[in-house]
Amino acid sequence: MKYEDIVSAWHEKNIETVADLDTVLSDYRIMFAYHSNQIEGAGVSLHQTREIFENGKVVGFTGDLRAIFETENQKVCYEFLKEKIVAKEKLTPELIKEIHGNLCHGCYDETRWQKGERPGEYKKNYYGVGLNVGLPPEDVAEEVEYICNEIADLELSSDDAVLKAAIWFHCNFERIHAFADGNGRVGRTLLNYVLMVNGLPPVIIFDEDKETYFMALEVFDHSDKIDGFVQFIKEQMVKTWARKTPKGKEFIAF
Repeated sequence: MKYEDIVSAWHEKNIETVADLDTVLSDYRIMFAYHSNQIEGAGVSLHQTREIFENGKVVGFTGDLRAIFETENQKVCYEFLKEKIVAKEKLTPELIKEIHGNLCHGCYDETRWQKGERPGEYKKNYYGVGLNVGLPPEDVAEEVEYICNEIADLELSSDDAVLKAAIWFHCNFERIHAFADGNGRVGRTLLNYVLMVNGLPPVIIFDEDKETYFMALEVFDHSDKIDGFVQFIKEQMVKTWARKTPKGKEFIAF
């Protein structure tokens, strides 16, 4: 199975309504939530994630309740975004802050809260990550607006242009580090938002591949190059959607 096969099959689905999107992403959204949270070290299993999405509760959980909130927030965020995806609404700083508010509701720790940080608001203090990641808070609003305007002005006339634009946006958003917490989860959601509103399928970045993911981000931070990231996302796209029958025959899982 090739990346191009996945994209072609997605186009053939001709998603026009929220019901269409719900059907195609019924299992995907659970897997995406699980892996996106696992990358950040959440302690919720795939089974528990499915319970929260399908039944609104989980039985017998004894870990940190924040992990449960983070999973529930993934469900809430999908419900918030699905009509916007179908309507192909433009990505704006306001929408990004709303996404953050949904994904991080009830999840900020006491230390950040005491510093005045709030879900849905840009960071008020500096939180650097490595040498080149994390702008000072006074520069965040201007830079987020800049990358939103840049992607809105792009001529996305091909699937390849869409993929590169989505990756460029994701890498820049992660480098800005606009929020006190939750930048990874928000950034992966934004990556898929850009893909879907421009006619490409969403992707899961798998927890077991996170070191390669972090390395691709680091390469961008130092060089502004996305070639390796593009190849990585193509591979993750195939891993997301390609399945095999018990007899080894490949098929696309939507």
